[in-house]
Amino acid sequence: MRDKIKDILLESIQVKEELLRKQIGQIMEITNLVIEALKNKGKIILFGNGGSASDSQHIAAELVGRFKKERAALAAISLAVNTSVITSLANDYGYEAVFARQIEALANKNDVAIGISTSGKAKNVAAAIRQAKKMGLKTVALTGGDGGELAKLADLSLVVPSLVTARIQEAHITVGHIICELVEESFC
Repeated sequence: MRDKIKDILLESIQVKEELLRKQIGQIMEITNLVIEALKNKGKIILFGNGGSASDSQHIAAELVGRFKKERAALAAISLAVNTSVITSLANDYGYEAVFARQIEALANKNDVAIGISTSGKAKNVAAAIRQAKKMGLKTVALTGGDGGELAKLADLSLVVPSLVTARIQEAHITVGHIICELVEESFC
């Protein structure tokens, strides 16, 4: 068991070291996009399925609440939180529409849509990114593996260099925390 724990931790460290070597630029671009949107009275709209839904909620909470410093609330929302909306849309339009329809209803052109999918293949996340682009929003994809369709659709994409879902999710929340800390510093 000790060796397995060590292997898991080392694998997680290696993925983050790869982010450090190759993807600081993408993290900076995403952060600047978020800062610009918030300064222009836009909001950050996050969404994903499963663990990525949890990550979208987590990042939204850090922006609306606080990350490290006391400051004014920042406009962010996760589209994964309203079960009544999600289930009614899934029932009436199909699961592929659950995020796109919410983008249509809630988004404005100054907002940033951040779709999270470990594989980049979530059809409902891709549909929401397409809807956001149609409405003139800036779009971001957080993915893993080869990035899937999602990485190609979004204006900015961060593809975690791993095929292991757990390692991709760990990297996504690390990147989310980095973005939240830098955004917060820009508003304090």
